[in-house]
Amino acid sequence: MNAIKAYKNRYKQLLPELPERARRLVVASDAKMLGFGGVTLVHRASGISRVTIANGIKELEIGVSPPVGKNRQPGGGRKKIEHTDKTILQDLNELVAESSRGDPESPLLWTLKSTRTLANELAKKNHTISYVTIAKLLRDSDYSLQSNKKNKEGSDHPDRDQQFKFINALAKKYLKAGDPAISVDTKKKENVGSYKNPGKTWLPKGQPIEVNIHDFPDPKNPKAIPYGVYDIGADHGYVSVGIDHDTAEFAVATIRRWWKHLGKKKYPKSKRLLISADAGGSNGYRLKLWKAELQKFADETGLKITVCHFPPGTSKWNKIEHRLFSFISINWKGKPLTSYKVIVNLIASTKTKTGLKIYAALDDNKYKPRKQVSDQELQALKIMSHKFHGEWNYTIKPRN
Repeated sequence: MNAIKAYKNRYKQLLPELPERARRLVVASDAKMLGFGGVTLVHRASGISRVTIANGIKELEIGVSPPVGKNRQPGGGRKKIEHTDKTILQDLNELVAESSRGDPESPLLWTLKSTRTLANELAKKNHTISYVTIAKLLRDSDYSLQSNKKNKEGSDHPDRDQQFKFINALAKKYLKAGDPAISVDTKKKENVGSYKNPGKTWLPKGQPIEVNIHDFPDPKNPKAIPYGVYDIGADHGYVSVGIDHDTAEFAVATIRRWWKHLGKKKYPKSKRLLISADAGGSNGYRLKLWKAELQKFADETGLKITVCHFPPGTSKWNKIEHRLFSFISINWKGKPLTSYKVIVNLIASTKTKTGLKIYAALDDNKYKPRKQVSDQELQALKIMSHKFHGEWNYTIKPRN
């Protein structure tokens, strides 16, 4: 490793000052001098390909010289693959688009495919390209290699990627048709009172906001329960701040308020609604109350409601986490959440340069926890399970 570092420093200073053929001969000379393993060492230190180094060694051994004033033979040098293969970039972009973190029409943040996987998939489309070249093309297209974040929960479900594709395809159909596609979730519960809120905010020097010395919450003190609805197409959000329990009844009540105040005006002609939600929590796929309350909502509005749940262990990939809740957290960092009014105002004042707008309201209703749904009520639901993972994907139709 020390040898590679030494050569790397040498090449960094020397090679940029040399013409192409001179660079090739310098690294070839070093590789030949080093003997066994020299080509690999020089390749890793200089970044010049093994093939180029090997060609340089041949030139040194047989004495091939280019025409006077030139550094390579006429027509020499490999043509860029995007020039020799006219459809490579289009096919690569299509493969990457569905897994890109920046896909604006995707209701989730999906894992990026490896360059080796992309190379194999491009081979199926009759493209001959190495994973190294793919990495270069991705860098040229402003992609970057990034480390993992701690946002993965549990083990992967074997059909995880297929479910992601299913949700993504359905969301694009809804958006293309001008129908609403929303992402829903509950934000972390917050203690209401003079508690320290992580982060810093600009204040006059020497005048910090004073909060309780201890951060231990008093069980008697109230809690705020923000439940959010993120409209993917409109880049708008609606948040109900609950004061009681995070139940399915509370979750659907928030969706109902969003539709009444925002959704119905934005989509006056729509007869259907797509909801992407986590697998657990107050909108979990196993909750009978969640489905029963959605049935009531469908009956009231006449909307045909399709629900797609993220696979277990992927809740942090819900788009609402990154397009709504993250900006709320940024907006109120360093500010004590001293009252419900403060919380609602801070949520509603959250904006971004891309045009995100958030509407917020206090929901001071009481919601009974562990409310039961009878078998008779369950059988009366007009629910249709989809063929692919019907437990995660289903449509609830109005009964009237």
